[in-house]
Amino acid sequence: MILQLNKPIVFFDLETTGIKVAVDRIVEISILKIFPNGNKESKTWLVNPTILIPEETTLIHGITNEKVLNEPTFSELSDDIYKLIENCDLAGFNSNKFDIPLLAEEFLRVGIEFNMKNRKAIDIQNIFHKLEQRTLIAAYKFYCDKELTNAHSAKADTNATYEILLAQLDKYSELENNIDFLSDFSERGGKFADLAGFIRYNQKGEEVLSFGKYRDITLKQIWNDNPGYFSWIKQADFPLYTKNIMNNFATKMKLEKKFKN
Repeated sequence: MILQLNKPIVFFDLETTGIKVAVDRIVEISILKIFPNGNKESKTWLVNPTILIPEETTLIHGITNEKVLNEPTFSELSDDIYKLIENCDLAGFNSNKFDIPLLAEEFLRVGIEFNMKNRKAIDIQNIFHKLEQRTLIAAYKFYCDKELTNAHSAKADTNATYEILLAQLDKYSELENNIDFLSDFSERGGKFADLAGFIRYNQKGEEVLSFGKYRDITLKQIWNDNPGYFSWIKQADFPLYTKNIMNNFATKMKLEKKFKN
């Protein structure tokens, strides 16, 4: 099986200090870049997160504070990582909900503008859950008949994710071997404006919140009723990507009001 590509796609996996997109940091990143001609390029980095790795997290992926003490920070690696994934589609296991949003946070934190415009995202876990309802280790065994002996190593997880997608394409005739189809099929329910899923699009294509007291209310209506809510989002513990969307919307509304006057 050869993945049908119009441009390179990057399979990647992160090991992190925890599971909170807005505050946790990368301690290991592995990238497997697949080119349209089938060539591959891979790179794995240990990363000094600049914050402590909790002991309970170390028990999962085996990466200790001592192990990353003398490794480069994300800020030091960011240019190399960005160049490697530039103009590439992205794929991973649970990547739409976790890896892509957290990677975006790391880029934004060091001043690199990152977004998903002109990119497709394929979440192999979402395909798996829609069709089989399992975990990465079970998926690797189910589709590839292999044991994932080094689970929670970013490199092992990245390569396993790529192999699973190829096996899924072999197994399911309803899956089309093209990035547009796979990206649409592996989406969470609905289209989201931000990467963490706090802002989505309604049927009219308007941005609405997906949580809290303003769930399903458009940003425009929230702005008209309670513009102070935007300031609360800015100060609260939300991802930078989400805050940027809210800030940009607030700026747009202020400009519209200014020119109307």
